[in-house]
Amino acid sequence: MSINKVILVGNVGKDPEIRYIDTNVGVANFTLATTERGFKTQNGKEIPERTEWHNIVAWRGLADLAEKYIRKGSQLYIEGKIRTRSWEKDGVKRYTTEVYADTIQLLGKRSDTPIEPLATKPETTIQSNESTTSMAPKIDEEDDLPF
Repeated sequence: MSINKVILVGNVGKDPEIRYIDTNVGVANFTLATTERGFKTQNGKEIPERTEWHNIVAWRGLADLAEKYIRKGSQLYIEGKIRTRSWEKDGVKRYTTEVYADTIQLLGKRSDTPIEPLATKPETTIQSNESTTSMAPKIDEEDDLPF
């Protein structure tokens, strides 16, 4: 048994690029930056801040979410899978590593987003399976409290 799961919280580096393939199946591509804070070691050595850039791919309902609500600077929580693909260009084999999103949650305050939020709550989650998409807010099924 093996597991391929990644969880990221970061900021969008550029507005999503949206394409439609086949029978109007949407796919969004954008970058997400995650930053580790710098620190000083016990012997005084300064370790600088480090930013990693991740290529995010969102399909179907998540692509719709990206098109409508995700902009450069948006803070997101993303769960997904790491995928590597390759292609050949000018006789050179090239590779890229991407995160295929299964869940995208908009974070931050409403005032951080220049457009109307998806739901009345400041945090909205969209989950996607390869075959189905749910655009309902994520609900903790173990929580049976009425409020």
